[in-house]
Amino acid sequence: MMIKRISELGDAQMEKLLRSDVKDVTSAVKRILEDVQRNGDSAVAKYTKKFDGVALKNLEVTEEEIRDAEVSVDAKLIKHLERAALNISAFHGEQLNDELWLKEFGPGITLGQKTTPLDKIGAYVPGGLASYPSTALMTIIPAKVAGVPEVIICTPPRPDGTVNPLTLAAADIAGADRIFKVGGAQAIAAMAYGTKSIPKVDKIVGPGNVYVTAAKMLVRNDVEIDFPAGPSEVVILADQPFEKSLTKTATIIASDMVAQMEHDPASVAILVTTSQKLAKAVDVEVKKQMKEAPRKDIIANALKKSAILIADDLKQGIEFVNAIAPEHLELIVPEPMKVLKDIRHSGAIFVGEYSPVAAGDYASGTNHVLPTMRYARVLSGLDTRHFTKRSSVQIITKSGLRDLKDTIIALAEAEGLEAHAESVRKRFEK
Repeated sequence: MMIKRISELGDAQMEKLLRSDVKDVTSAVKRILEDVQRNGDSAVAKYTKKFDGVALKNLEVTEEEIRDAEVSVDAKLIKHLERAALNISAFHGEQLNDELWLKEFGPGITLGQKTTPLDKIGAYVPGGLASYPSTALMTIIPAKVAGVPEVIICTPPRPDGTVNPLTLAAADIAGADRIFKVGGAQAIAAMAYGTKSIPKVDKIVGPGNVYVTAAKMLVRNDVEIDFPAGPSEVVILADQPFEKSLTKTATIIASDMVAQMEHDPASVAILVTTSQKLAKAVDVEVKKQMKEAPRKDIIANALKKSAILIADDLKQGIEFVNAIAPEHLELIVPEPMKVLKDIRHSGAIFVGEYSPVAAGDYASGTNHVLPTMRYARVLSGLDTRHFTKRSSVQIITKSGLRDLKDTIIALAEAEGLEAHAESVRKRFEK
């Protein structure tokens, strides 16, 4: 793990910090997309056998498989899923705008907006290196809260051809209409183009590895997507001891970094601190915790991409955060609310010592599907608005149009669009 002062970072090192390997796999992914577009289910089955090691007879999960999965899951875990689902539903319900609003902006001129849910969306729920029932909740619930009639999900099968029971239970609790045992770029292609078994959707959402992310970026001309949500990232901005203990601070920061790195070998965890003592202590603690972690091989690879950076002061640390726009940002600083006002670019922000990323990952209610690769500079994390579209509404009376007609006619004629002007004039001819 690199340890360096921010002032010593070159442009190449800055670029490398949150660099994705998406470009490296684009050619291979493009071939998969083209194959699925041409050959449908047979291509999907071929790549499922190649990448997941399983020959599937049916791509879709049956109702019986869902019921069996729910019976096999510990009842306490089902209760925890249901509690998380309630929190997620409550938070996303607050994001809903009125279905229709109207306001009189002048005599005879009433304008407004009508919000309508999309007809059909596809959610990608990762599998592979781990199962993510929480992602099923995060991608399906906001869509259902927004009123989407049909939500399908694709998730990779296990070698025995089944899907993790907890993922199936979560998808059922969240309200998925159909579930398919398909992962990787072939799943994105199937949802983008449609096959005999898997329907074409209007929009694809959800996180994934570099292959899934590359596929989503390549199908944007054929289907809408949420945003690139690739390998996970966290930046922790810290310059104070946790409960006045350097050891405690180093322990919790290291645990949050290790938690992020266990997602994927391409995950990135960065500590930005004004304290050299804290930097050294966290470096020691990360290596210690990594050795004890069940997924230490994955963490060891992610560690090579991660970094501890020393800022000259808090202002420089904030500037660095805004420059790289991380997926997740933790603020462990003396006046976090003051610092929060200066943060301009981050997918999700966790304020204070008792706000770990894990809370947002699972149960607080906010969404953990977030833009990566610096896309947080221009894009927002997944919410109900990703599943709706908005139409402007105009209700104009005769007197209202009479008040506007001279302006409309003058501008239409200035643009050389005489028929536009006439469409207004004719309404007032005797």
